[in-house]
Amino acid sequence: MRTEIICVGKIKEKFFKDAISEYSKRLSKYVNLNIIEVSDEKTPESLSDSEKRIVKYKEGERILNAVKTNFVIALDLSGKKLSSENFAEFLRKSMVSGINGVSFVIGGSLGLSESVIKRADLRLSFSDMTFPHQLMRVILLEQIYRAHRIINNEPYHK
Repeated sequence: MRTEIICVGKIKEKFFKDAISEYSKRLSKYVNLNIIEVSDEKTPESLSDSEKRIVKYKEGERILNAVKTNFVIALDLSGKKLSSENFAEFLRKSMVSGINGVSFVIGGSLGLSESVIKRADLRLSFSDMTFPHQLMRVILLEQIYRAHRIINNEPYHK
């Protein structure tokens, strides 16, 4: 299944790049993975609410222009929470239901625009905690990998 991760910004830290590379390599056995980085907007420390909306809008337009699949999952703090097993079951059902692929969307430091949230077929939350978007990319890749191990009845450490 075609799997895209559309994210705002580039990864600079070597340890994140190494983890992303490792999970991408592991996932190549299961999915056609494409990580798409869209440019982020400069965000000074203090922004007004209207300036924040403008930043999210611009990043959101870049995200929506990058979507190439017919199913979009937005990572959103107020989204649905799934166990790893339920996430695996969701992906398994998606693979057999005619979905041509899945685009996971990770927003920038200010989150996702309303247009991206509205476009999403599913809003998914990994925790009530907030994670840096660079780390979220690693967590997402690990969970997609874990899901495919579960789907294929293959062992994975607990």
